[in-house]
Parts: sequence; structure tokens; C-alpha cells
Amino acid sequence: MTDETQPPPNQPADYTPPAVWTWDQPSGGQFASINRPISGATHEKELPVGKHPIQLYSLGTPNGVKVTILLEELLALGHGDAEYDAWLINIGAGDQFGSGFVEVNPNSKIPAMVDRSLDPSLRLFESGSMLVYLAEKHGVFLSTEVRPRTETMNWLMWQMGSAPFVGGGFGHFYAYAPFKIQYAIDRYAMETKRLLHVLDTHLARNEYIVGGDYTIADMAIWPWYGAIARDAYAAQEFLSVHEYTHLQRWVDLVGGREAVKRGRMVNRTFGRPETQLRERHDARDFEVNREDMVIERGGRA
Repeated sequence: MTDETQPPPNQPADYTPPAVWTWDQPSGGQFASINRPISGATHEKELPVGKHPIQLYSLGTPNGVKVTILLEELLALGHGDAEYDAWLINIGAGDQFGSGFVEVNPNSKIPAMVDRSLDPSLRLFESGSMLVYLAEKHGVFLSTEVRPRTETMNWLMWQMGSAPFVGGGFGHFYAYAPFKIQYAIDRYAMETKRLLHVLDTHLARNEYIVGGDYTIADMAIWPWYGAIARDAYAAQEFLSVHEYTHLQRWVDLVGGREAVKRGRMVNRTFGRPETQLRERHDARDFEVNREDMVIERGGRA
């Protein structure tokens, strides 16, 4: 019989929460240097502005990739007014706490976006808000009919609500925390696998998230769950992702789209060099990036 007075493995045995939490409590982990319990700017820094209507300030994390996928899909359909500049925000260096960024997004999280085609210009923060705004503005990837529109919004909100369990929960404690806590990893692995099963069960009956239609729901969900299915946190064996065969089919289907491949590269600073495009200011940048990689390897551009 288990002695319930003993702490689980790897959990500090002597920790008791104080009566009042204070900022001097060490948070530890990979992102400890940029974590703080207050909002607002830490330094003055204006945001750069390029030549296009859409100015995106982001990083190639799942939340950033959602928006660049949609922008590339819009451009592939010929929506020239979706041309955009994508500026790199280095969250490790605290760029998100610059005064210009905070003015666009008071929550200091990527992505942030400004539509300068309007006068005065329009700020947008939260990736889900950007997806809905851009889809409605261009009349694609979000139906105007009540049933498919509602279903798209259902799944978009599902993703926005589930991401903290996957990234801030499982990903943090499995990959980034300063030490392993069995309870936390088990708790969030349980929830992550439940969410994977939700998707797998749904995709057994649907080609895309909303039936046969490719929508912003796919663009929102794929960067998170496609990554979990393939390489995120090096946790694929741990989570037995091979079990979710319908999810794997959909990951391949969406990931095979040319606009998705391009959108995934934008503001990416990790992975193989040929998958990275630190900033995007013109469609030609993708070709220049490819040519640069060939030259670096001693080939011909």
C-alpha cells in the first residue's frame, strides 16, 4: 500500500506554498529570464514598418505559423492586398516587451499585426482574431453559411482553449521545466492524449476539420497538433502518436499544401537551415532563401 504522505518522485519534498506568492520565487526553466508577473513595456523600441498593407510581428512558433499560413494561402489565391512584411520578434531577447510591440499587443505575446490599409491603421492581437479578420476581409476559408461557419468557429475556439494544455502544460513540464515532476507530466500527458483522440476520432469521419472544406480551423490546429504528431518536444514515442492514424493522414494532407510549407518557414529560427526564413518582405524571399542554402552547401543557385 502506497504511503500517501510521501511526495511523488522528483517533486521537492520540502516545498510548502507561502501564504502570499511574491515575484522573488524562482520560476526556473528555459524561459525564466523573460517571465514576469506584470504587463507593460520594459524598454522603448519602435516597430519597423515595411512596404505592404499587412505588418506582422511574430516568431515561427505554432501561434505565429497559423497566421503566416493563412497569409500565404490568400496570396496563392491571388489576393494581392494580403501581401505582408513579417518581422522577427525574438522573444528570448524580450522584443515582445518593447514599447512599440506592447502598443499593438498589450499582452506581449506573438503574433501581433497591423493592417495599414485602413486609416487609421488597425491593430490585431491573438492569432485566432487575426485568422477570423483576414478570412472575413477576403471572403475565403470561413463560410458565411451558419452551420459550416459555426463549426469552423467551434474548432477554432477548441484550439485556442486546448493549446495551453499542450504547450504551456505538457510541453513545459516534459521539455522545459528545470526538473522533472512526475505528477505534472502525467497530468498533461493524459490531457494531451485525450485531445489527440478528440481529433483522431473527428478526422475518422471528416477529410478536413470542417468536413470537406479546408478552413481557418485547419490552419489553427495544424501547427500545434501537426507538430505534436511529428517532432514537437521529442515526445512522439512517449505519447504513442502513431496510434492516431486519422490524425496522421490529415497532418500529411494539410502539410502537403505549398502555402502551408511556405507559411511554416516564415520567422522560423530553428530546425534545418533550409526550413528557415527569418523575415519575409516579398514572395521572392523564399527563392532567395533556397538559393542561399544551395550556395552555402557549395552547389549552384
